[in-house]
Amino acid sequence: MQTLWQSPTDPAFVQDPYPFYERLRAAGPFVHWGDYDLPVTANAAVVGAALRDRRLGREAPAELAPPIPEHLAPFYAVEAHSMLELDPPRHTRLRGLVLRAFTSRRIAGLAPEIATLCHRLIDALPAGGCDLITGFAQPLPVIVIARLLGVPEDRAGDLLTWSNAMVGMYQARRSRATEEAAVAATQDFVAFLTDYIAHKRRHPADDLISHLIAAEDNGTTLSTEELIATCILLLNAGHEATVHTIGNGVKTLLEQRSQAAILTVDQIPGTVEEILRHDPALHLFTRWVHADLDLSGQTFRRGDRIGLLLAAANRDPNLWDAPTRFDPTRPVRTHFSFGAGTHFCIGAPLARLELQTALPILFQRLPGLHLTAPPRYADLYHFHGLERLDIAW
Repeated sequence: MQTLWQSPTDPAFVQDPYPFYERLRAAGPFVHWGDYDLPVTANAAVVGAALRDRRLGREAPAELAPPIPEHLAPFYAVEAHSMLELDPPRHTRLRGLVLRAFTSRRIAGLAPEIATLCHRLIDALPAGGCDLITGFAQPLPVIVIARLLGVPEDRAGDLLTWSNAMVGMYQARRSRATEEAAVAATQDFVAFLTDYIAHKRRHPADDLISHLIAAEDNGTTLSTEELIATCILLLNAGHEATVHTIGNGVKTLLEQRSQAAILTVDQIPGTVEEILRHDPALHLFTRWVHADLDLSGQTFRRGDRIGLLLAAANRDPNLWDAPTRFDPTRPVRTHFSFGAGTHFCIGAPLARLELQTALPILFQRLPGLHLTAPPRYADLYHFHGLERLDIAW
């Protein structure tokens, strides 16, 4: 296995990681990324197979799990109950219970509310132009999630602050200060949700927290710890990815100067899928090896860890013609921006609905929308999103 080096915090990589992904793909189905000390793959076929292989999982084998530093114990106490970090059978039970509350009908019913919120946020934008990330892309998904959960909208600012701090634990620039901020945010988030879930147990309503409390499968329900972890996951995962995808998508549409023709009713689903494929929010997702296996001629042993480069797989020329080109008219094909297999993103329908609703309204309400400064990506890897998106109309 060849070793390649590339700092994930290098400014050139932050702005455009895709040339490095091409080098990885050309070097073989698996390459050792020296900076991470991790075998990774940019090959779409291998990524797809690994995401669906039950011999790979999110949990480290019990006897090989790395120790948790004492100062991070509160953060990982929540992660211990998060669907994202669990494997079957516990993952299966939790996901089944959550899906009883997080139904497609409930998500689809949010469309009018999302549209109204988009108009409200646009009405509040300053007339001379603004940063679209803070003015629109950030508040939209966090308010939607707050309403869905049944959390008062006036707490959206706290939710956003806690989410941003906790997600810092998954970034390459992570430091001791980042860790301490994530732990403090976790403790605040847990304290808020503990009280709020207790309130919802006494006063249930037609919201997701109440339905999660009531969800039952074969006589089992979600514990308070599982409820807290699920609410945090829905907010952190759904909010972070959607903010970046809105920003990345609007940036691409403005650079392409073709948004009017491709944001019609019949074109918007394909446009959203191409946005998700072309420049997704999540680039690197890891898996632990639970049983010895061979993937594309590379042998892995129990306890090994591998990295799946979702964004690189989305540009594999073996699956897409001219994959570096943004082409909303291309036939829709399954991409990896929501993962695949057991851990396929449970919030994918909500993310798609937000994008399909928000983008046409944004361009219709802001005629002549254009960039007023070159967009720059933030140092967030393994996420990929903009620092700001300066626009006028």
